[in-house]
Amino acid sequence: MSGRLVIRRLGRADYEPVWRAMQRFTDERDEHTADELWLVEHPPVFTQGQAGKAEHVLAPGDIPVIQVDRGGQVTYHGPGQIVAYPLVDLKRRGIGVRDFVHRIEESIISVLEIYGLTGERVAGAPGIYVNGDKIASLGLRVRRGCSFHGLAFNIDMDLEPFGRINPCGYAGLRVVRLCDFSAVDFHAAEDHLIQAFVTQLGYSETVNEGNMPYE
Repeated sequence: MSGRLVIRRLGRADYEPVWRAMQRFTDERDEHTADELWLVEHPPVFTQGQAGKAEHVLAPGDIPVIQVDRGGQVTYHGPGQIVAYPLVDLKRRGIGVRDFVHRIEESIISVLEIYGLTGERVAGAPGIYVNGDKIASLGLRVRRGCSFHGLAFNIDMDLEPFGRINPCGYAGLRVVRLCDFSAVDFHAAEDHLIQAFVTQLGYSETVNEGNMPYE
């Protein structure tokens, strides 16, 4: 595989405008549109996937809950968490959804290895775990053969809001951060994740751009 990947570092941005921009990008792209990888930190927000059950949102308090069109159950996004949205034409790259999920998970595992950690998969519970505790979650949507939504990787964030939900629909699931195990610079971890994703997907060229293509 080869091809061009546009990388957009969005900084800190509200969840809903980024979500709507992903939808528009996916709906309006064509066979010539380059794939993109958006990286963002969201202000505190719970997002509930299409199959999400209300009983898994225990006590959201002052944090908004947004019903979204990705797979999976409820999760939390907040500052200090890398949220990465790979907007990839899977059909063009000849990748099935299961293979794509595997490659995203491998990208996270590769970053953990840099910090001396072993990332693990758990059958039936998408995401990556360290010693049985969840460090990264995954929720995708594929439309017209193209992906949006993506992954959330806990780097150095407040974990308290995870106690207000059953993370990913699992009561009592422990959630951890990369900083619990190693000194870590957020932007360095982000760089490692980008490189791992480029390697896993086999892009031959990367281009750094600025803001979302839709404002």
